[in-house]
Amino acid sequence: MLENREEELTTVRVQDPRVQNEGSWNSYVDYKIFLHTNSKAFTAKTSCVRRRYREFVWLRRQLQKNAGLVPVPELPGKSTFFVGSTDEFIEKRRQGLQQFLEKVVQNVVLLSDSRLHLFLQSQLSVPEIEACVQGQGSQTVTEAILHYAMSNCGWVQEEESRPALLPGGDLHGSRKKEVSGAQRETCF
Repeated sequence: MLENREEELTTVRVQDPRVQNEGSWNSYVDYKIFLHTNSKAFTAKTSCVRRRYREFVWLRRQLQKNAGLVPVPELPGKSTFFVGSTDEFIEKRRQGLQQFLEKVVQNVVLLSDSRLHLFLQSQLSVPEIEACVQGQGSQTVTEAILHYAMSNCGWVQEEESRPALLPGGDLHGSRKKEVSGAQRETCF
């Protein structure tokens, strides 16, 4: 007997670096993280959030604590002094953050961490993620993700729609929409 199982795919992109509080002593860069998946491991099938480097550092530490002997991918280094232009440094960091997330979402052990899901699929702050995971927040992990997704902040916004078929004939994504053959991404 052959099973008709569709291959689970997860696309994660780190893009659109933006300098926040530019010109002030507390300026920083945050990055848009776009996630699209058909994996049953994720509550929302499409999400878009913004995160800064120190939140990635926090996530990696948490994954390390909970992963036991499973190695956690490295992050690009933090450098207060760098050679080259700021734009060059930001782009190298963006690439490193994307490689980090690509490796993380392919690891079954790391995928079981609720902090990862809240990091990728909600705009909760680090303390709010911790409270939610420890059951001290006003919502469960799933409720927090769904609340963000349904607020339209975390979803891909699409103008025209046309169902897309995945291998096996299933419709693509929980919203079953595609824009002119390609995803249209908008994220704050």
